[in-house]
Amino acid sequence: MAWLFKTEPNECSIDDIAAAQDGVIWEGVRNYQARNFLRDQVQLGDLVLIHHSSCKQIGLAGLAKVSATAFADPSQFQPRSPYYDAKASAERWPWYAVQVQFVEKFRKIITMDELRTQPALAQMQVLKKGNRLSVMPVTKQEMELVLFLTRA
Repeated sequence: MAWLFKTEPNECSIDDIAAAQDGVIWEGVRNYQARNFLRDQVQLGDLVLIHHSSCKQIGLAGLAKVSATAFADPSQFQPRSPYYDAKASAERWPWYAVQVQFVEKFRKIITMDELRTQPALAQMQVLKKGNRLSVMPVTKQEMELVLFLTRA
């Protein structure tokens, strides 16, 4: 399976992932559906499209892979973190994280407009109106086409 993870580049960009020798903990996911994807479906070695959002150039910035699967999101236990959850405890923690490692930075950001020009991507979740999930599945065909576009 493949995935798309949304991030704000001032928080965790493709460059940050590239600079992290041991990978980056993908933490701070606070939507239950996205959490369930991390907890129940994201697998070791899955490819991840890194999507920069809430920035000047919105779009797909690069590729990572999952290097560690679901574990307790450490930010939920840190009172100074914006992702702190006072209800979380060592015995009962609601939020999960995964670790990702850098694979590749695309030569240029693949914008949402560019993706929308591809009829084969019409059902891609990130392109659907109102979709705000930070973690979403990507089909094999969608991933193949996106990777083709990065090399065109």
